[in-house]
Amino acid sequence: MKRTTFLASFLFLHLHSAHAQYDVFEPQREMIHLGVQAVLTCNGLFTSNRTIEQINAQELKYIPGKFGIEPSKSVHIDKDIRGVAISNESGVTIRAIFRDGIGCVVLRPDQDFSVADTLPRIDLAPAPKDYATTPWPMGDATAEYQFKSATQKQAMDAVADWAFNTPTDEQDTLSLVIVHRGNIMLERYAEGVNRDTKTRTWSTAKSVFATLAGIKIDRKEMAVTSSLNLEWSPQLANPEADPRHKITLGNALQMSSGLYPVDSFNMEYANGSGLAYWAGESSAAGAVNRGLVREPGTFWDYENYDTLLATMSFKNTFDSVAQYHQFPSRELFNKLGMYNTLVSTDQYGDFIFSSQMYTTARDLARFGMLYVNGGKWFGEQIISPQWLAYSTTPAPASATRGYDYGAQWWLRKADKNNGPAKAFTTRGNRGQFVVVIPEKELVIVRRGLDYGKQGFNPWELADKVLEALDK
Repeated sequence: MKRTTFLASFLFLHLHSAHAQYDVFEPQREMIHLGVQAVLTCNGLFTSNRTIEQINAQELKYIPGKFGIEPSKSVHIDKDIRGVAISNESGVTIRAIFRDGIGCVVLRPDQDFSVADTLPRIDLAPAPKDYATTPWPMGDATAEYQFKSATQKQAMDAVADWAFNTPTDEQDTLSLVIVHRGNIMLERYAEGVNRDTKTRTWSTAKSVFATLAGIKIDRKEMAVTSSLNLEWSPQLANPEADPRHKITLGNALQMSSGLYPVDSFNMEYANGSGLAYWAGESSAAGAVNRGLVREPGTFWDYENYDTLLATMSFKNTFDSVAQYHQFPSRELFNKLGMYNTLVSTDQYGDFIFSSQMYTTARDLARFGMLYVNGGKWFGEQIISPQWLAYSTTPAPASATRGYDYGAQWWLRKADKNNGPAKAFTTRGNRGQFVVVIPEKELVIVRRGLDYGKQGFNPWELADKVLEALDK
């Protein structure tokens, strides 16, 4: 009897251990790995206008640390169609194709470059002809900043030196722009990068989307207390009774939808939004295909799909896809002089506002200035002070984190955690930060191509800038 019990226990432990070691998601991880390389290479070449040598040295340096394997050497670049195909030894190929106004769109493994003309594109208004000579911030002509003392200038230069030469090689700063009282105080770029270089914002795009949602909310076309009002999948026999209708726009913006997590717990590059980002899946179809596991608003969980759910709700306020596609540039970017900014879509035309936006450091500085100015831009109230306060007030479910998250903005903890933070920032993978400190009339933009453990601290940078400002 004892021997039988021992044998049963042995077999259970052995089989359980074997099961735990086998990754059934490995084929998807391999596909996503190829897609990351395809998208980063494609956008590096055709959106950022960087060389393949620069891309291999910086954009793709991220891949080994994230996947544990080197980028594939099987790379096909079609300069005429502006596409990139990456293959592995198993014969799987993932392709990405550049589209005007969007950047590179990733395809499913069963698609090739012949589908290029079926993919969406967005006709964006070009920058005004006099953009280069128009004074900042509506143009690129800047006056030399008047430092109050030589000591202050030296201190600010020392901050830039620190930002570009952090102690770890895994932090790779591309650009640093500091705007004080509406004027560019400091601007520095790494070799191979300049003020016109558009790079991926990663999750900094989330804060930009929150601003667009705020415009709609100010116009009473959306409400944070209203249901997302989406068609959920799988559809229940009685769709009206679906408990997911309890999820509000505010819940999604505050990362507390209560839906089953798919990007957390080391699964971001195996399923979930990873399949939309890197493998040609529909970002909308994946976002609505999750079950409710917690009461909405009670549990904070950082999910790209929460932002994409809010984006779908936003899309449903438009009468046409054309209006939806033109809204970001027409109602925000062009008004701020952000003519070097584009937002990517998936191949189905849905904005991937959780991550895939390409822009310059200067355009992000313009965006930060809108928040320093209380939502007003040259006399026009683009977003209301009420929306700005909502965005930067800690989400109730972020209590377990120390109240460091609002509505798609990261916070420097607010006084008593019950009101708008005095300093807040965007936070994008690989070191994308737009730090906003309204009471100091200060915007700090740091762009990077960090890899490995990363860990660039925007608040440490902010403290150094504040210290230098007082010199």
